[in-house]
Amino acid sequence: MNRLDPPYLPIAEHGLIGDLRTAALVGTDGRIDWFCAPRFDSPSVFGALLDPERGGHWLVRPGCEVASRQQFYFPDTNILITRMLTEDGMVEVQDFMPVLREHDPDHRQRLVRRVVNVRGSTRMRVEVAPRFDYGRGTHRAERRADGVLFTGEGLTLSLLADVPLTVDGGDAVAAFPLAEGESALFVLDTAGGGEPAGVDTEEAERLFTATVAFWRRWIGQSVYSGRWRETVNRSALTLKLLTHEPSGALIAAPTLGLPERIGGERNWDYRHVWIRDAAFSLYALLRLGFTNEAEAFINWLTGNLRASAEAPDGVGPLRVMYSIDGDPSLPEEELSHLAGYCGTRPVRTGNGASHQLQLDIYGELVDSVYLFNKYGTGISHDSWTGLRDKLEWLLENWDRPDEGIWETRAGRQDHTYSRLMCWVAVERMIRMARQRGLPGDLTRWMAERDRIYTQIMDRGWDPAAGAFTQRLRAEDAGGAPRHSGGDGRGGDGSAGPGGERPVLDASLLLMPMVKLISPTDPRFLSTLDAVTEHLVADTLVFRYDPSLTPDGLGGTEGTFSLCSFWWVEALTRAGRIEQARLGLEKMFTYANHVGQYAEQISLTGEHLGNFPQAFTHLALISAAVNLDRAMG
Repeated sequence: MNRLDPPYLPIAEHGLIGDLRTAALVGTDGRIDWFCAPRFDSPSVFGALLDPERGGHWLVRPGCEVASRQQFYFPDTNILITRMLTEDGMVEVQDFMPVLREHDPDHRQRLVRRVVNVRGSTRMRVEVAPRFDYGRGTHRAERRADGVLFTGEGLTLSLLADVPLTVDGGDAVAAFPLAEGESALFVLDTAGGGEPAGVDTEEAERLFTATVAFWRRWIGQSVYSGRWRETVNRSALTLKLLTHEPSGALIAAPTLGLPERIGGERNWDYRHVWIRDAAFSLYALLRLGFTNEAEAFINWLTGNLRASAEAPDGVGPLRVMYSIDGDPSLPEEELSHLAGYCGTRPVRTGNGASHQLQLDIYGELVDSVYLFNKYGTGISHDSWTGLRDKLEWLLENWDRPDEGIWETRAGRQDHTYSRLMCWVAVERMIRMARQRGLPGDLTRWMAERDRIYTQIMDRGWDPAAGAFTQRLRAEDAGGAPRHSGGDGRGGDGSAGPGGERPVLDASLLLMPMVKLISPTDPRFLSTLDAVTEHLVADTLVFRYDPSLTPDGLGGTEGTFSLCSFWWVEALTRAGRIEQARLGLEKMFTYANHVGQYAEQISLTGEHLGNFPQAFTHLALISAAVNLDRAMG
């Protein structure tokens, strides 16, 4: 077995394929180095992205040196084409997972790789080296008829090919020549079991054609036809790939363990459903006209979040994140046997933040239902009843410190953004009750809504800083907020409220987007200017400054792409159209070669964090659609 060279591809050097149940990352060098089967949250089968020696991979490459590589999507689809140019010729690898129709009861999960020699004559090598259970499991590889059967604990994979395969230990390898115009076909079937039935090239072509038709039919429903149609459509297609069609759930990203900084400890598992991310994604899909996805997600919420009793750990009836099946128990575990991406450890599965108190998720949940009620088919009685139960808990608990949107691990604080979204939760419930004549204690709801609003304006705003800040200012003994000096310290030179300097936070760019404040209100414009001065590097935006607000984790991080798109939208709403347009165009240059974004971008343009991230792509859609509309 040959070692991977280079052992780690840059995160950005990948494209994503999938079948609305799981997904795979395909590198520009022809390797699949991340694939979990049969679901997004299943253990990995190919995981070389996190450890080239132990993780497993599926590599397709010419036997000679490759001069250059190109990768792109077959137009308006999620079929990925990788081209490798050599002195001997040009080879094209077509990668896709067949999706033939929506909610197909006969769906078979297959990973298809078709190798085509475009010109010249090239000798190819294929290595299929699965490593079950994140590389912890053992498996058998058996040569059968037209392929190889890989059998591990709880999972069997059938590899079919129309070229000879040999078994090398637990791997399958093939070496074969391809003349100009010739092709080779490989199909990995996760159903497994039984004797492989052989590979039919005509059947493969039918699967290709049907999958093209599926994706083009789906993206053809988009109602957006503005200036950035191709970019917006690619983000929509990426969001669709992160949808688990059988359940309606929408995961945050298909990967785990990709670091926010090489060598750092901020390495998380994103293969779960964050209420926040999914709610914002629903908004983006609704804006483009994809009401079926919105309805599926609302049904997922209704089916999995009916329980309204407070959880034993005191975090309330709504959790930060859930599994695809709606399970809030996501214990965090370290995969200590894996080296980690570029040697970055720890590698974690699960997510300890699932037990945090993050009060903002109530606002994001209610706002998503409000939008669906407004633009979709309408809220059901069960959904309304469940929301009322959750609101009752929130009305008693909104004035509590929490871990906040950024899931810090330094203890709970009074986060302004959390209060903002609590206001959204109450305000949107009032709107829905009035619009539909739904039952609710409007008098109480309005009184509590106004209390939250007043607190944000009194304690979330820092006159000395001239901005809304990450945390509410402390009150003095008489209940009045304490003010800090213009340098972030008290008027006597001491530290400001709570001994801390005022801290800016990019999440507060959303204030006018959720209708708490006008985008031209002097307070918001001043906040926008402060964020631009202190958190923006060209068009890349940091969430906050960790040196001013320790978050319980060591090291630094990159800029957050979703915050950059929030900044663009805030500029748009503030009427700063030229600055917003330039910022958006610059952000487009940070996408990878197929228009996808990891969670973060370093100041050198390197993609960091899990990839691709749903939250970033939904923020792109929202920013582009709103700017396009503002430009007329």
